[in-house]
Amino acid sequence: MRVIGLDVHRSFAQVAILDHGQIADRGRIPMLREEVLAFARGLTLSDEVVLEATGNTAVIAGLLKPYVHRVVIANPLQVKAIAWAKVKTDKIDAGVLAKLHASGFLPEVWMPDECTQTRRRCIASRTQIVSQMTRLKNRIQSVLHANLIPRESGKLYTKTGRGRLERLALPADQKRNVLRHLEELDRLAAELAILDKELAAEALKNADVKRLMTIGGVNAIVAMSVLAAIGDISRFSTPEKLVSYLGLNPSVHQSGDHPAYHGHISKQGRGQARAMLVETIWSIANMPGPLRAFFLRVSAKRGKQVAAIATARKLTVLIWHMLTKGQDYAWVRPALLQWKFRELELKAGNPSRRGGNRPGPAREYSLQTVRNKERAWLGMAEDEYRRFVASWKPKPPRGAAG
Repeated sequence: MRVIGLDVHRSFAQVAILDHGQIADRGRIPMLREEVLAFARGLTLSDEVVLEATGNTAVIAGLLKPYVHRVVIANPLQVKAIAWAKVKTDKIDAGVLAKLHASGFLPEVWMPDECTQTRRRCIASRTQIVSQMTRLKNRIQSVLHANLIPRESGKLYTKTGRGRLERLALPADQKRNVLRHLEELDRLAAELAILDKELAAEALKNADVKRLMTIGGVNAIVAMSVLAAIGDISRFSTPEKLVSYLGLNPSVHQSGDHPAYHGHISKQGRGQARAMLVETIWSIANMPGPLRAFFLRVSAKRGKQVAAIATARKLTVLIWHMLTKGQDYAWVRPALLQWKFRELELKAGNPSRRGGNRPGPAREYSLQTVRNKERAWLGMAEDEYRRFVASWKPKPPRGAAG
């Protein structure tokens, strides 16, 4: 069995072949589709190819996979820690990848399937569009602030709000900029609507998305972002491994006889899903339930920012148990859940049911009495959690005197 190491760059890849313990330099191949395919045709089904995870790794792996026994993706951060050297060239890096894999010391990265890759790309595109729209709105607000125009109390980007913007007494050049930003907002909003429609249609077919939506504060976008980051939940044997994968585990420093120091979260892993989970916590903090009780308990001791991270970690553990065991959230609000599903159906383009003789399942959420009943029920669960943790007693550290 030969091991082929590829040190991939933007325009080329350096090739090293390990055969019977000897490294042979095979030069460079251009990072063009036809060139990569021509290189792949010269390989055998017993070969194994190793390359680091980069922006174009998925495409390269997909082209090589039919021609070799296996394509292995390496974690670049861990490879750098293992194979750090004073002398570093592309030839050495390609050879090191091949040697590490042959010796069994290569830190591998899971390669997602095509469905997961597509979902990740869609979520990333949506995040970029929302970010661009936020920047445009901030630019419009900065123009108003520079001209001593007070912040609008109503919705600025509705039809009525835009009419007020167009009537403002602004310099000609700045008014032209504001109108151009509004046109760009319209274009981005149309793209966002198309993307949301596709994501909603996929969410309605996905049982795991619906399962995660049983958690109050978790909508379809958050659920799909988390599932796109996780991929196959069976990859994580424990919830702690999923927490670490999302970068929500605390960093630890310990050496010699000194006690371990726990710092901020590592932030290594899927940053987009981590940001979605933390953002969701601010909605959960306003809803009754055990998660809000946990948030308030930590917030009273460490502040809201630390409490948001801690609750996001607890939510990640909860998600692992729900996906692994195939169970819905125990404290689901039925009326709220049906309303979420109906919103998804409308985004996906399903017809409206207004005007019919029979009310739909989402009608209950429009009744104040139903909403109050559900919130009161979750309030009892929140009180039960408080009573449960109130009985906890702090324990002295192991080995401490007394």
